[in-house]
Amino acid sequence: MKFFVDTADVAAIAELNDLGMVDGVTTNPSIIAKSGRDILEVTKEICDLVDGPVSAEVVSLDADGMIAEGRKLAKIADNITVKVPLTWDGLKACKVLSSEGTMVNVTLCFSANQALLAAKAGATFISPFIGRLDDINLDGLELIEDIRTIYDNYGFETQILAASIRNANHMSECAKIGADVCTAPPNVIKAMANHVLTDNGLAAFMKDIEKANIKIV
Repeated sequence: MKFFVDTADVAAIAELNDLGMVDGVTTNPSIIAKSGRDILEVTKEICDLVDGPVSAEVVSLDADGMIAEGRKLAKIADNITVKVPLTWDGLKACKVLSSEGTMVNVTLCFSANQALLAAKAGATFISPFIGRLDDINLDGLELIEDIRTIYDNYGFETQILAASIRNANHMSECAKIGADVCTAPPNVIKAMANHVLTDNGLAAFMKDIEKANIKIV
C-alpha cells in the first residue's frame, strides 16, 4: 500500500520522505492556507521534493472553471494530480482532464455509486473519506471494501485512495482490505510505530543493560 502524506508542511514531508515513507502528497486550499503561503508556491516546492503524485485542488464549482484551474495546476510539475470534487461538474472536469493526460483525484467520495462514476470518468484516484463517515455512525472501512469489490469485478484501474484517516488502526485496516493508497497526516503515520509492549520491552532492556553496565564503544 502506498503512503501519501496529507499536509502542506514541507519540513514534515521531508522528514518522512527521507525514511522512504512518502509515495505522494495530498493537499487542499484549506491545508495550504494554514501555512500562510502562496498556494502555487507551496505546491511547486512539494512537487520538487517528492517523486510521487501531489494532489492540488481546484476551487471552482463549475466544470469549465475546474478545467481551467486544473490545466493551470498541471503546469506546475509533471507529478501534479488535479483534485476535483465528486459532483456532476467534477466528473465532467475529470473526464476532460484525464483525457488530456492529467492525473485526477476525485475527492469527497461517500458512496460506492460515486466511486463507480469516478472510475467511468477516468479518475486516476478516488478518495473515499473514512473518518467523516465514521463521524455520522456509518462504517467508512465498509465503503473501502465495497469499492474494492466493484473495481476488481470490472478491472477498473482507478486507485482507491483512502482519505480522512484518523488513526493508525485505519491504516492497517485499509491495507488488509486492499486500498491502493492511504493518505494521512504525519502524526498518524508516525503513530504506526507505537506499541505499549515495544515501550515496555525497551524499558526492561535498558534496566538490564544498566545493571550489567554494558557499553558498546
